[in-house]
Amino acid sequence: MTATTTTTGPAFADRRPSRRVPTARLVLYGALVLGLLATLAPFAWMFLGSVKPTGEIVAHPSAWLPRSPTFVNFEQLLSKQNFGLYFLNSTMVAVACVLGNLLFCSMAGYAFAKIEFAGKRLLFGLVLTMLIIPGVTTFVPLFVLVSNMGLGNSYLGLILPFLVTPFGVFIMRQFIRDIPDALVEAARLDGAGESRIFLRVILPLTRPALATLAILTFLAQWNNFLWPLVIAQTEDHYTLPVALALFSTGANGTNYGLLLAGAVTVVTPIILLFLALQRHFIQGIANTGIK
Repeated sequence: MTATTTTTGPAFADRRPSRRVPTARLVLYGALVLGLLATLAPFAWMFLGSVKPTGEIVAHPSAWLPRSPTFVNFEQLLSKQNFGLYFLNSTMVAVACVLGNLLFCSMAGYAFAKIEFAGKRLLFGLVLTMLIIPGVTTFVPLFVLVSNMGLGNSYLGLILPFLVTPFGVFIMRQFIRDIPDALVEAARLDGAGESRIFLRVILPLTRPALATLAILTFLAQWNNFLWPLVIAQTEDHYTLPVALALFSTGANGTNYGLLLAGAVTVVTPIILLFLALQRHFIQGIANTGIK
């Protein structure tokens, strides 16, 4: 008579898979949480500080949570003369630059990725060279060029230098290059021209890259401070960053409450845009190989 083995007892319990999380993974999760908190802390301080009276903001030590929440900072900000015009200027400049980059950078990216022409490698090498040149080195020549064109203190002067960027061309070229050549060749065999291929075949497939480029361009132009400060010589052409920098200071010092309220006003559209295009943004970053 054969002996039977039981499946109960300590021996069987030892063979059960462990559900404990490895120590290395716990350390990784802890580091990610700390990084997240360190990233969100300035934003939390900005939003909470915008509803604090000035006395609480400059108090030492300063508390995170407002003891007497107030919207007086936003009331002062909105009551500032021409605030609506500054907001409209920033919106117009940012949207115009986004539309220009989406059109011209995608066209250039398509040409570099799918069209063979003389000097292609040389031109793309120049684009890559422009990526590594700091913007401050070209700031003065660009200002002189725009001024000589008679575009100083004009909306066109604020927009024209940023309608196409080397970084945008690079992003679109990297994404379009991964589109199968068979799709383009099939369209050419059907008699489609390059413009029709670009509009009907390429653009619908580049939505993630376009969303990525739109967010990055909007972010750069919405927060652009130095160029509008130099080009806009009168208040009617000021953008939000310039207006906030000039009107948040006074004879008695900096109005920190007004600065924080203005920062919230500037950051909110960017957060909303990212949330709306987050899925496409992440996909575009992954597919274009940006690290």
